[in-house]
Amino acid sequence: MASLKEIKNRLGSVKSTKKITSAMKMIASSKLHRAQNAISNFLPYEEKLDSILTNLLSSDTTYESPFIQKRETRRIAIVAFSSNSSLAGAYNANVIKEFAQTYEKRKTIGKENILVYPVGKKIADAVKKMGLHAEGDYTVMADKPSYQAVQDLAKDLIAKYISKEIDEVILIYHHFISTGNQKLLNVPFLPFILDKETKDESDNSNQTDYILEPSKEEILESLIPTVLYARLYAALLDANASEHAARTVAMQIATDNADELVQDLTIQYNKSRQQAVTNQLLDIIGGASALQ
Repeated sequence: MASLKEIKNRLGSVKSTKKITSAMKMIASSKLHRAQNAISNFLPYEEKLDSILTNLLSSDTTYESPFIQKRETRRIAIVAFSSNSSLAGAYNANVIKEFAQTYEKRKTIGKENILVYPVGKKIADAVKKMGLHAEGDYTVMADKPSYQAVQDLAKDLIAKYISKEIDEVILIYHHFISTGNQKLLNVPFLPFILDKETKDESDNSNQTDYILEPSKEEILESLIPTVLYARLYAALLDANASEHAARTVAMQIATDNADELVQDLTIQYNKSRQQAVTNQLLDIIGGASALQ
């Protein structure tokens, strides 16, 4: 059995850990609140842009654009979103696992034909361990979501897609649903895919009759890149909110576990102390009996 000193030291250590996890939970919760506000403010804008673009594209099947033309996949780009720090439960592990599986499925086209854009230190480290080359350093973007930084990344992807340096772009990120629920997504970013269900709904309902100036083609040429910027930024905000949600839950679980451990150690300490006192009393009684 552990000595009283050992139990007391461990009890103090667990209490200190509990203070740390509790503080980290409060910090993560505060960051989550800001991240939730950011994504809830941006999503209506992104969804409206998507709706306008969907209506315009579904109403004209003759419109041709490199953004909606699917071609043979010779080179692809994978953009994966993780966090810069750990202690977020399985958040980063799930992203890394999904990236590894996606890479394994696509590596038949050749390692040199897969461009990797790791957003976040954890996925960047995983990419490096896999012996892959990252196309840039996006760790700052993971901690501080910036529309300008996202736009620069999107422009790079779009330019390479139009010049046919890449034929497909895939996004891997967590979609924030609630504090306790984040869904890992693996979705196409380019070419732009007109969702069939959305198209069917727009065909069966009253479509918005837009007055277009100067022309539909010019508007679409400007609107499609704008929608792509918004989608990538929404993915970043989603990933950021999911990270803070996962860390909030992980730190809450760690704090609860520390609470249980403190209770168990306290009981163990009291039992050991009581046993020590009993033994001392027995020694005194035994000594007194021997003197008689």
